[in-house]
Amino acid sequence: MTAPIAIASPDDRLALPCGGSLAGVVRVPGDKSISHRALLFGAIASGETRIEGLLPAEDPLSTAACLRAMGVEVSPIEVGRPVLVQGVGLDGLQEPETVIDCGNSGTTMRLMLGLLAGRAGRHFVLSGDASLRRRPMRRVTTPLASMGARIHGRDNGNLAPLAVLGHPLEGATITTPVASAQVKSALLLAALTASGPTTVIEPAHSRDHSERMLSAFGADLVVDPADPRRVTVRPGARLRGQPVVVPGDISSAAFWLVAGAITPGAALTVENVGLNPSRTGILEVLEAMGARLAVVNPRVVAGEPVGDLVVEHGPLRAFTIGGDLIPRLVDEIPVLAVAACCAEGVSRISGAEELRVKETDRLAVMARQLGAMGARIEEHADGLTIEGGGGLHGAELASETDHRVAMSLAVASLVARSDSHLRGSAAAAVSYPGFWDHLAQLRR
Repeated sequence: MTAPIAIASPDDRLALPCGGSLAGVVRVPGDKSISHRALLFGAIASGETRIEGLLPAEDPLSTAACLRAMGVEVSPIEVGRPVLVQGVGLDGLQEPETVIDCGNSGTTMRLMLGLLAGRAGRHFVLSGDASLRRRPMRRVTTPLASMGARIHGRDNGNLAPLAVLGHPLEGATITTPVASAQVKSALLLAALTASGPTTVIEPAHSRDHSERMLSAFGADLVVDPADPRRVTVRPGARLRGQPVVVPGDISSAAFWLVAGAITPGAALTVENVGLNPSRTGILEVLEAMGARLAVVNPRVVAGEPVGDLVVEHGPLRAFTIGGDLIPRLVDEIPVLAVAACCAEGVSRISGAEELRVKETDRLAVMARQLGAMGARIEEHADGLTIEGGGGLHGAELASETDHRVAMSLAVASLVARSDSHLRGSAAAAVSYPGFWDHLAQLRR
């Protein structure tokens, strides 16, 4: 019997019925990280960049809008149509007439800071919605200042609105305080117009989409073969527009992987998923849990490894994660917390304090929301402890405006003993506009 389709009421209180299973094939939207970078790098290249599979969600739309405000031609972003970016070159971004609105996108704001810091003689002001204006930016502004960047804002340059006074930058060797692809990417973008080489050293290896794509666009960039945490950029190279094919986002696929692993009778195939090694920590954890998971049809598309993922329901055991693994699955921790509720034993997550400065404090929010469903979950300063095997019950839930929380709670509702309702389901559109339609299509 097919489970009823979730229906949102006018106040966005979405009904999430329990019971039933999942089966079928799903293709998740384009990778959000790669989508942002394709737009940004295409804008500062010479010539046209054609992007296929770009994620048509709120965050990449914010990046495109920011670029248009600075004189870059970006074609409409619509499902099923390639996006064309007419590059203006490294020094072609125009001073905008008004404040640049980054929406809810931390990636947009942090990468823009690096992109704009070296635009000598030009003035830019970056802001965003209420959530983004609360998110810390000092982790980017401080290392950029060591290159000569002049960035001012609330809380001594930590909070938006942020004013960027374009200024010539100097090359430097910078050790970042956190392993963050956003911080690293901002510094690499700034390094493109610095007066000398810049080396960025991370405490752990974060996702490397920027390194791969900047090299493809023609940047003089070297990743230390003995230590991938060290990346050096030498300025002076001319970037050239490229064709880019965006694979499916593994962070979006993670919801179906966990849903398939925990839902009785489930069997799912997730097609065309990006399998960049800096992003596949979720697969390693699920395999360690004993999930029935396989990669089929592996291939390389535009320099990025891609494959199809097949997952079936089966028993799971608890996991312990922390350290260098965290940067490779930080966005997947909310849904891994759901998996932990369904595993035998006690799962432990540590070293994940980065989650406290995402769209929400994801550690607190997931502890609060899963706790409302009866999860035995304890919140720590840098992680969670979750005792699995006790089962979940339906509850009145809230995304608290966080897209990954909304979708993680939808996965949890599948295995609850009674129906749930979710407020704030529309938040899913930030990274996965079609999530609720896909959920309805896969329900059995």
